[in-house]
Amino acid sequence: MKPQRPQLEDGQAPVSWAIELKDIAAAYHGGVQVLRGISLQVPERGIVALLGGNGAGKTTTMRAVANLLAIERGAITSGSVALRGERVDGLTAPDMVRRGMVLVMEGRHCFAHLSIHENLLAGAHLRRSHGETQASLDKVYRYFPRLKARSASLAAFTSGGEQQMCAIARALMTNPSIVLLDEPSMGLAPQVVQELFQIVRELNVKEGMTFLVSEQNAAVALKHAHYGYVLESGRIALEGTSAALSANVNVKAAYLGAVARDRPSFRDVMTKQSKCWQIH
Repeated sequence: MKPQRPQLEDGQAPVSWAIELKDIAAAYHGGVQVLRGISLQVPERGIVALLGGNGAGKTTTMRAVANLLAIERGAITSGSVALRGERVDGLTAPDMVRRGMVLVMEGRHCFAHLSIHENLLAGAHLRRSHGETQASLDKVYRYFPRLKARSASLAAFTSGGEQQMCAIARALMTNPSIVLLDEPSMGLAPQVVQELFQIVRELNVKEGMTFLVSEQNAAVALKHAHYGYVLESGRIALEGTSAALSANVNVKAAYLGAVARDRPSFRDVMTKQSKCWQIH
């Protein structure tokens, strides 16, 4: 059966796809196959979660979308990536930023020797005027008041949560309409994770930003996303609305910490089935 089209909060089908991947295969070092036919869609003004454990292919998928596989000696070997209907998998990463897409890589990447404020200014290199830069700063500090309070501090001397906020805020300085977040909750306290995802939701609702978020923390991702995909061994194993995925017993057992008596875990089931499951 054809998978259900992702829905936004108002229940209306999106007019167009912000991101569309069709049968993407990707490999590293010319031979290590990681993605094996990934197809997914992210609607305009939507939040889509990409879930899975270590080694499932989440980061490779995010880099494939952002055209950053080459930095790790990787490449898309087949399939296509489209941004608002335009095929973009042959473009460069700077081209993608100019088209309004930005990737925040996992690992809280900040310039440690620069202040928070200087880190943010580094993200404004594409802005055309001081006025545009100041407008972006004002917006960023409005959504991240903690960063404004620590603006003069060196990034190296801020907390892990503040460094992650800095990395996201610096990406927002490019004035993107599509943001890719790769494992934003990694290594952070639960309270900080909730704060980050609340900001993501506010940016989605108030600014109309589109988000694709890869996460191992399925509970928080599904709480804030409209739709989700589960990756297993480089393939889409399951997809559906956040509510449907949260209610699925196998997803609960494998990713939400629930114990389903006399039921195999999702990971165990998927080792025995190559057929893609789809939730409606």
